[in-house]
Amino acid sequence: MRAIYVETVIDAPVDAVWRVTQDPAEHRRWDVRFGRIDPLPGGPPARFRYATTVLPGMTVAGWGVHAGERDRPDGSRTSALRFGSDDRRSLIATGSGYWRYLPGPAGVRFLTGYDYTPRWGTLGRAADRGFRPVFGWATAWSFDRLRIWLAHGVPPERSRRNATREAVARLLGPAATGALAGWLGATAATVALTVAVASALALALPPHPHTPAARRCRRRPPDRLATRPPELLEKL
Repeated sequence: MRAIYVETVIDAPVDAVWRVTQDPAEHRRWDVRFGRIDPLPGGPPARFRYATTVLPGMTVAGWGVHAGERDRPDGSRTSALRFGSDDRRSLIATGSGYWRYLPGPAGVRFLTGYDYTPRWGTLGRAADRGFRPVFGWATAWSFDRLRIWLAHGVPPERSRRNATREAVARLLGPAATGALAGWLGATAATVALTVAVASALALALPPHPHTPAARRCRRRPPDRLATRPPELLEKL
């Protein structure tokens, strides 16, 4: 399976991007993949425990170890991570990845590349065909949520509410349109066509600028630099 790659450009100082991505308390505010991130004493490298809800009423825990380089000669920064879970309910057994922070004229090019090994053997590899795209989508959605926070000053908690309201509107809008057409005396075929057109429009309309959207992020690496694992990863 292809490794997960996500990239965005954040119109903010690199120090700000570094702070809210490296501080566990700030990280869990914008990253939907984590419910809790608890630092552990000791280090370097830094270690932590994490927990995430994968299904209603089902939370799995895991571990991570990470380190960062913030004083590179070219002004860029790098963070590397190894992670995994000892919880047999977790599809992810072990994995590794990195963040790169590349300042430029338009802002900070913030990107990640990571991969993991699924457990459960053949069943796990089959399950990962459905899980991996969702995990990649969640990463991209979170990156855009981070961008909106730093570039537009919209806190992650508010952008999540924006996303919920917009999702409800996109779901209920076509149904309401169809109900209105029926109330006006349209035939069943016309009502069905109206709902289909309204649904297509609801999906095609761009999200509000303050609503996170995975579609705004790059999902394929544009160059070799983006996919080359940092040397820092070998030290973890």
